[in-house]
Amino acid sequence: MNDDFASLYAFNRWADQRFLDACRQLTPDQYVAEPVPGWTSVRSSMVHIAVVTEGWLRAVAGENVGEVMSEADLPTVDDAQRLLDKADRLFHDVLPKLTPEDLAKPRTFQGRGHKAILPPWAVLRHIVNHSTYHRGQVASKLKRFGVTPPVTDLVIWALERMTAGE
Repeated sequence: MNDDFASLYAFNRWADQRFLDACRQLTPDQYVAEPVPGWTSVRSSMVHIAVVTEGWLRAVAGENVGEVMSEADLPTVDDAQRLLDKADRLFHDVLPKLTPEDLAKPRTFQGRGHKAILPPWAVLRHIVNHSTYHRGQVASKLKRFGVTPPVTDLVIWALERMTAGE
């Protein structure tokens, strides 16, 4: 099961990086602007991906997550990148410590006024699913600014790995 998580997170990291690179094609004004009235900014979505990813991984590591960074704390693409880098380090620190029994045993996750009793495997998979969902939103927003969103399908990641002999 841990190999599955390693692959999922390698895919997720790859996809996040492609979107961060695409966001770097925006001007700073475009990054913070509503692409259409009523839509949140690209920055808002990218910060949400980074904050949720890092927060859930802190929770899996055993931390009671009370404080999380806000959009104001992460004004640039590079700031979102740094938080996702931190999350990646957390993942690689935590995963080797989780046995199959640890992954399956429901536990209480608390943070930001919410409480959930879940097995860690569900949380770890949720992080990838959550990021995929919000990257889809970012793709629509990038198109509004004339930036072609990257292709980040799991099979594309897998094909790239196969072609590279990994």
